[in-house]
Amino acid sequence: MAGHSKWANIQHRKGRQDAARSKLFSKLSKEITVAAKMGDPDPEKNPRLRMAVKEAKSSSVPKDVIDRAIKKSQAGEGDDYEEIRYEGYGPNGVAVIVEAMTDNRNRTASNVRSTFSKNGGNLGETGSVGFMFERKGEVVYPASVGDADDVMMAAIEAGAEDVESSEEGHVVYCLDTDLNEVATALEAQLGESASTKLIWKPTTTTELDLEGMQKLMKLIDALEDDDDVQRVTANFEASDEVMEQL
Repeated sequence: MAGHSKWANIQHRKGRQDAARSKLFSKLSKEITVAAKMGDPDPEKNPRLRMAVKEAKSSSVPKDVIDRAIKKSQAGEGDDYEEIRYEGYGPNGVAVIVEAMTDNRNRTASNVRSTFSKNGGNLGETGSVGFMFERKGEVVYPASVGDADDVMMAAIEAGAEDVESSEEGHVVYCLDTDLNEVATALEAQLGESASTKLIWKPTTTTELDLEGMQKLMKLIDALEDDDDVQRVTANFEASDEVMEQL
Protein backbone atom coordinates (compact mmCIF):
# COMPACT_ATOMS: atom_id res chain seq x y z
CA MET A 1 0.00 0.00 0.00
CA ALA A 2 1.34 3.44 -0.87
CA GLY A 3 2.63 5.79 1.78
CA HIS A 4 -0.14 8.28 1.11
CA SER A 5 -2.81 5.65 1.68
CA LYS A 6 -1.19 4.59 4.94
CA TRP A 7 -1.08 8.18 6.13
CA ALA A 8 -4.73 8.62 5.18
CA ASN A 9 -5.55 5.60 7.31
CA ILE A 10 -3.54 6.97 10.22
CA GLN A 11 -5.42 10.25 9.92
CA HIS A 12 -8.75 8.40 9.86
CA ARG A 13 -7.99 6.40 13.00
CA LYS A 14 -6.56 9.47 14.71
CA GLY A 15 -9.63 11.48 13.72
CA ARG A 16 -12.05 9.01 15.25
CA GLN A 17 -10.17 9.11 18.55
CA ASP A 18 -9.36 12.80 18.55
CA ALA A 19 -10.78 14.63 21.55
CA ALA A 20 -10.45 18.01 19.82
CA ARG A 21 -13.20 17.37 17.28
CA SER A 22 -14.22 21.02 17.43
CA LYS A 23 -10.89 21.95 15.81
CA LEU A 24 -11.53 19.55 12.93
CA PHE A 25 -15.10 20.83 12.55
CA SER A 26 -13.80 24.40 12.49
CA LYS A 27 -11.36 23.66 9.65
CA LEU A 28 -13.96 21.83 7.59
CA SER A 29 -16.46 24.64 8.20
CA LYS A 30 -13.91 27.21 7.04
CA GLU A 31 -13.44 25.31 3.77
CA ILE A 32 -17.21 25.20 3.26
CA THR A 33 -17.58 28.94 3.89
CA VAL A 34 -14.76 29.85 1.48
CA ALA A 35 -16.02 27.43 -1.20
CA ALA A 36 -19.55 28.85 -0.95
CA LYS A 37 -18.20 32.41 -1.06
CA MET A 38 -16.19 31.69 -4.22
CA GLY A 39 -19.14 30.18 -6.09
CA ASP A 40 -22.80 29.26 -5.74
CA PRO A 41 -24.10 28.49 -2.20
CA ASP A 42 -25.88 25.45 -3.65
CA PRO A 43 -23.54 22.39 -3.49
CA GLU A 44 -25.17 20.91 -6.61
CA LYS A 45 -24.08 23.97 -8.62
CA ASN A 46 -20.66 24.39 -6.95
CA PRO A 47 -18.26 21.42 -7.34
CA ARG A 48 -15.81 22.69 -4.73
CA LEU A 49 -18.57 23.26 -2.19
CA ARG A 50 -20.05 19.85 -2.98
CA MET A 51 -16.70 18.19 -2.19
CA ALA A 52 -16.26 20.26 0.98
CA VAL A 53 -19.71 19.27 2.24
CA LYS A 54 -19.09 15.60 1.40
CA GLU A 55 -15.78 15.66 3.29
CA ALA A 56 -17.46 17.30 6.27
CA LYS A 57 -20.20 14.67 6.31
CA SER A 58 -17.63 11.86 6.13
CA SER A 59 -16.05 13.35 9.28
CA SER A 60 -19.45 13.39 11.02
CA VAL A 61 -19.87 17.16 11.00
CA PRO A 62 -23.52 17.88 12.01
CA LYS A 63 -25.86 19.19 9.31
CA ASP A 64 -26.57 22.38 11.27
CA VAL A 65 -22.83 23.17 11.39
CA ILE A 66 -22.59 22.68 7.61
CA ASP A 67 -25.65 24.87 6.98
CA ARG A 68 -24.29 27.56 9.29
CA ALA A 69 -20.98 27.58 7.41
CA ILE A 70 -22.78 28.10 4.09
CA LYS A 71 -24.88 30.92 5.55
CA LYS A 72 -21.69 32.65 6.73
CA SER A 73 -20.63 33.01 3.10
CA GLN A 74 -23.92 34.70 2.23
CA ALA A 75 -23.46 37.06 5.17
CA GLY A 76 -20.15 38.21 3.70
CA GLU A 77 -17.93 36.23 6.06
CA GLY A 78 -14.97 34.17 4.90
CA ASP A 79 -13.97 36.54 2.08
CA ASP A 80 -10.76 37.57 3.82
CA TYR A 81 -9.25 34.08 3.86
CA GLU A 82 -6.25 33.50 1.63
CA GLU A 83 -5.16 30.03 0.53
CA ILE A 84 -1.43 29.45 0.86
CA ARG A 85 0.73 26.37 0.28
CA TYR A 86 3.96 25.88 2.20
CA GLU A 87 6.63 23.34 1.29
CA GLY A 88 9.48 21.99 3.35
CA TYR A 89 11.39 19.02 4.66
CA GLY A 90 10.65 17.07 7.80
CA PRO A 91 12.92 14.69 9.76
CA ASN A 92 14.98 12.32 7.57
CA GLY A 93 14.40 14.50 4.52
CA VAL A 94 10.70 13.67 4.13
CA ALA A 95 8.97 16.13 1.80
CA VAL A 96 6.03 17.94 3.42
CA ILE A 97 3.28 20.08 1.86
CA VAL A 98 1.20 22.27 4.17
CA GLU A 99 -2.07 23.76 2.91
CA ALA A 100 -3.31 26.72 4.91
CA MET A 101 -6.25 29.11 4.85
CA THR A 102 -5.56 32.35 6.67
CA ASP A 103 -6.60 35.95 7.20
CA ASN A 104 -3.05 36.86 8.29
CA ARG A 105 -0.28 35.63 5.99
CA ASN A 106 2.54 36.86 8.25
CA ARG A 107 1.17 35.09 11.33
CA THR A 108 0.70 31.81 9.53
CA ALA A 109 4.10 31.86 7.81
CA SER A 110 5.81 32.58 11.14
CA ASN A 111 3.96 29.79 12.93
CA VAL A 112 4.57 27.22 10.20
CA ARG A 113 8.28 28.09 9.98
CA SER A 114 8.62 27.85 13.76
CA THR A 115 6.83 24.48 13.87
CA PHE A 116 9.15 23.03 11.23
CA SER A 117 12.23 24.30 13.10
CA LYS A 118 11.11 22.98 16.49
CA ASN A 119 10.39 19.51 15.10
CA GLY A 120 13.51 18.71 13.11
CA GLY A 121 12.39 20.15 9.80
CA ASN A 122 13.05 23.08 7.51
CA LEU A 123 10.56 25.28 5.68
CA GLY A 124 11.62 25.70 2.05
CA GLU A 125 10.69 27.93 -0.86
CA THR A 126 7.57 27.34 -2.97
CA GLY A 127 8.37 24.51 -5.37
CA SER A 128 11.14 23.07 -3.20
CA VAL A 129 9.30 19.75 -2.76
CA GLY A 130 6.21 20.17 -4.93
CA PHE A 131 7.87 18.38 -7.83
CA MET A 132 7.74 15.17 -5.77
CA PHE A 133 3.93 15.22 -5.76
CA GLU A 134 1.11 15.24 -8.29
CA ARG A 135 -2.20 17.02 -7.77
CA LYS A 136 -4.87 14.34 -8.01
CA GLY A 137 -8.51 13.71 -7.26
CA GLU A 138 -9.14 10.95 -4.73
CA VAL A 139 -12.39 9.06 -4.15
CA VAL A 140 -12.48 6.50 -1.33
CA TYR A 141 -14.95 3.64 -0.94
CA PRO A 142 -15.25 1.00 1.80
CA ALA A 143 -14.34 -2.60 0.93
CA SER A 144 -18.01 -3.56 1.29
CA VAL A 145 -18.95 -1.68 -1.91
CA GLY A 146 -17.60 -4.53 -4.05
CA ASP A 147 -14.52 -6.52 -5.03
CA ALA A 148 -11.45 -5.03 -6.70
CA ASP A 149 -12.54 -6.00 -10.23
CA ASP A 150 -15.99 -4.41 -9.87
CA VAL A 151 -14.54 -1.16 -8.54
CA MET A 152 -11.85 -1.14 -11.24
CA MET A 153 -14.48 -1.49 -13.98
CA ALA A 154 -16.58 1.28 -12.44
CA ALA A 155 -13.50 3.50 -12.19
CA ILE A 156 -12.55 2.90 -15.82
CA GLU A 157 -16.06 3.76 -16.99
CA ALA A 158 -16.02 6.89 -14.81
CA GLY A 159 -12.78 8.11 -16.42
CA ALA A 160 -10.45 7.51 -13.47
CA GLU A 161 -6.73 6.85 -13.80
CA ASP A 162 -5.95 4.26 -11.14
CA VAL A 163 -7.38 2.22 -8.27
CA GLU A 164 -5.69 0.85 -5.15
CA SER A 165 -7.74 -1.88 -3.47
CA SER A 166 -7.03 -3.58 -0.16
CA GLU A 167 -8.98 -5.23 2.63
CA GLU A 168 -9.46 -1.75 4.10
CA GLY A 169 -11.17 -0.34 1.01
CA HIS A 170 -10.77 1.13 -2.47
CA VAL A 171 -8.97 4.36 -3.35
CA VAL A 172 -9.72 5.74 -6.83
CA TYR A 173 -7.41 8.35 -8.37
CA CYS A 174 -8.14 10.73 -11.24
CA LEU A 175 -6.93 13.99 -12.76
CA ASP A 176 -7.58 16.88 -10.39
CA THR A 177 -9.66 18.63 -13.05
CA ASP A 178 -11.85 15.53 -13.49
CA LEU A 179 -12.68 14.93 -9.83
CA ASN A 180 -16.25 16.22 -9.84
CA GLU A 181 -17.18 14.31 -13.01
CA VAL A 182 -15.47 11.07 -11.90
CA ALA A 183 -16.97 11.26 -8.40
CA THR A 184 -20.45 11.83 -9.83
CA ALA A 185 -20.09 8.89 -12.25
CA LEU A 186 -18.81 6.60 -9.49
CA GLU A 187 -21.64 7.63 -7.21
CA ALA A 188 -24.15 6.58 -9.87
CA GLN A 189 -22.61 3.10 -9.98
CA LEU A 190 -21.32 2.47 -6.45
CA GLY A 191 -23.31 4.84 -4.26
CA GLU A 192 -22.02 7.63 -2.07
CA SER A 193 -18.28 7.58 -1.39
CA ALA A 194 -16.65 7.69 2.02
CA SER A 195 -14.47 10.60 0.91
CA THR A 196 -13.98 12.78 -2.18
CA LYS A 197 -11.21 15.36 -2.26
CA LEU A 198 -8.17 16.83 -3.99
CA ILE A 199 -4.85 15.53 -2.69
CA TRP A 200 -1.11 15.77 -3.25
CA LYS A 201 -0.06 12.24 -4.27
CA PRO A 202 3.66 11.46 -3.79
CA THR A 203 5.54 10.36 -6.91
CA THR A 204 8.59 9.39 -4.85
CA THR A 205 8.77 8.32 -1.21
CA THR A 206 11.22 8.17 1.70
CA GLU A 207 11.37 4.94 3.72
CA LEU A 208 11.10 5.49 7.48
CA ASP A 209 11.73 3.25 10.48
CA LEU A 210 9.74 3.48 13.71
CA GLU A 211 11.83 6.33 15.15
CA GLY A 212 11.56 8.24 11.89
CA MET A 213 7.79 7.80 11.79
CA GLN A 214 7.45 8.98 15.39
CA LYS A 215 9.44 12.14 14.61
CA LEU A 216 7.45 12.80 11.45
CA MET A 217 4.11 12.35 13.19
CA LYS A 218 5.21 14.75 15.91
CA LEU A 219 5.85 17.40 13.24
CA ILE A 220 2.59 16.71 11.41
CA ASP A 221 0.55 16.74 14.63
CA ALA A 222 2.10 20.09 15.57
CA LEU A 223 1.33 21.55 12.13
CA GLU A 224 -2.25 20.28 12.17
CA ASP A 225 -2.74 21.80 15.60
CA ASP A 226 -2.45 25.25 13.99
CA ASP A 227 -5.91 26.69 13.33
CA ASP A 228 -4.74 28.14 9.99
CA VAL A 229 -3.51 24.78 8.64
CA GLN A 230 -6.13 22.85 6.70
CA ARG A 231 -4.16 19.71 5.79
CA VAL A 232 -0.66 18.26 5.72
CA THR A 233 0.78 15.73 3.24
CA ALA A 234 4.14 13.90 3.47
CA ASN A 235 5.87 11.51 1.05
CA PHE A 236 6.87 8.81 3.51
CA GLU A 237 6.86 5.03 3.15
CA ALA A 238 6.85 2.61 6.09
CA SER A 239 6.61 -1.15 6.52
CA ASP A 240 3.50 -2.82 7.91
CA GLU A 241 5.50 -3.73 11.02
CA VAL A 242 6.38 -0.09 11.68
CA MET A 243 2.79 1.02 11.09
CA GLU A 244 1.50 -1.54 13.58
CA GLN A 245 3.87 -0.27 16.26
CA LEU A 246 2.73 3.33 15.98
